[in-house]
Amino acid sequence: MYDETDFRRRVAGRRIRVVGDVHGDLEAFRHAAATDRFIVQLGDLVDYGPDSAGALRLMASIIDDDRGLFLLGNHDRKLGRALLGRKLRRDAPLEATIEQLIEPENSDVLERALSLFQAAPTWLKLGRRIFVHAAFHTGMLAEPCHPGLESVSHLLSRALFGEVTGGTQADGYPERRLNWVDHIPAGHTVYCGHDRRSTDGRPWVKQGRSGGTAVFVDTGAGKGGHLAWIDLPDEIADVPDYPAQPLSDWPTQSPALF
Repeated sequence: MYDETDFRRRVAGRRIRVVGDVHGDLEAFRHAAATDRFIVQLGDLVDYGPDSAGALRLMASIIDDDRGLFLLGNHDRKLGRALLGRKLRRDAPLEATIEQLIEPENSDVLERALSLFQAAPTWLKLGRRIFVHAAFHTGMLAEPCHPGLESVSHLLSRALFGEVTGGTQADGYPERRLNWVDHIPAGHTVYCGHDRRSTDGRPWVKQGRSGGTAVFVDTGAGKGGHLAWIDLPDEIADVPDYPAQPLSDWPTQSPALF
């Protein structure tokens, strides 16, 4: 599994582009991938959007070219476990993705998908930056990431599903809370997706009580919104970094500083 040393080796001194949840929005993902920066995609490559197979194919190409990686999201985990033959609840977006994968023209993706999910990290640390799909836990600072397709540990649950209350929202999804943001250490920044928290189409930034920062990069790609990405500045040892380039109006407008 990945650790910080391996992550640094893969980045190899390149600047980083953080890409939010793709959810099958291949055309937007192509725009995000058009960079010489190292791509860190925050998970949920599949489901909802028109071309989950294409999004997986592009991500595989990025990995093969040593240009980036993706973190496992909860939708990626569901697909991976389906490919392992696990019994799952009926899920229309997942079923639509599987229908795409079994099309003859996507046989290359079907053959590769499981190995991609098995190899995907579930959280990564780089200095004072933490990358995770859903939510942070202080245990992630000390432990290497857990395998994403196996049984769910406490840390893996937080990484993939966030911090849940045990209740259910009106839409049937688990009710989530953001208390975890208050436990991000001072000077650290967590980049995550999973929750579409933005109200203005740009990544949403929340400061925690301990002095840390959470940046939510999911802006609704594949679900009626658009794909956002952030180009990170060089890491500074003692100063927390802040997001640099959201995609505020894809595809008619270039990323703008904020």
